[in-house]
Amino acid sequence: EVVSVDYRLAPEHLHPAGFDDAISAFEWAATTYKRPILLCGDSAGGNLAAAVSHATRGHARRPIGQALIYPGLGGDRSQGSYVTHAEAPMLTVRDLDFYMNTRTGGEDRTGDLTLSPLADADFANLPPTVLITAQCDPLSSDGEAYRDRLVAEEGHAYWFEEPGLVHGYLRGRHTVGRARSSFTRIVDAVSALGRGEWIW
Repeated sequence: EVVSVDYRLAPEHLHPAGFDDAISAFEWAATTYKRPILLCGDSAGGNLAAAVSHATRGHARRPIGQALIYPGLGGDRSQGSYVTHAEAPMLTVRDLDFYMNTRTGGEDRTGDLTLSPLADADFANLPPTVLITAQCDPLSSDGEAYRDRLVAEEGHAYWFEEPGLVHGYLRGRHTVGRARSSFTRIVDAVSALGRGEWIW
């Protein structure tokens, strides 16, 4: 069963409205279904999935895994893909500034774990995580950094950077071979995590 969360969007609803909706959806799923809960999201949805994982790791029904697809996780913007792919097609660093401003209403939310999961000082007890990012995307290094933080805490994490693809490439999965192959990888990852298997 899949629960797709129609969370409130900015600018009409500023942060943390979307996060609050995601937490409410998690709580609803935890009380409605007996099956294990796996979180999955792409782009801003990946950000929310990670934030929910951090917020619910002490929950009796905490997630058994998460699949994060080209998520923004609040990484170090002075290095990595933020620099090498600052002007990437489909998403630039300027776009990221615009979206963050839109989401927060211009308020400085530095260190807010519900917005920037990489700001968390504690990566212990997080669920097994698969991160899939796009090479030509300023956010790609967030996947690598998140993987490294989880592994440093002896967690299970796998990061794969899709070569030659851009942010949002899943929209082209019916016409672009590499995007289709990535979609298959993502489906396989979600299936394995949902079965409680770690195959990486």
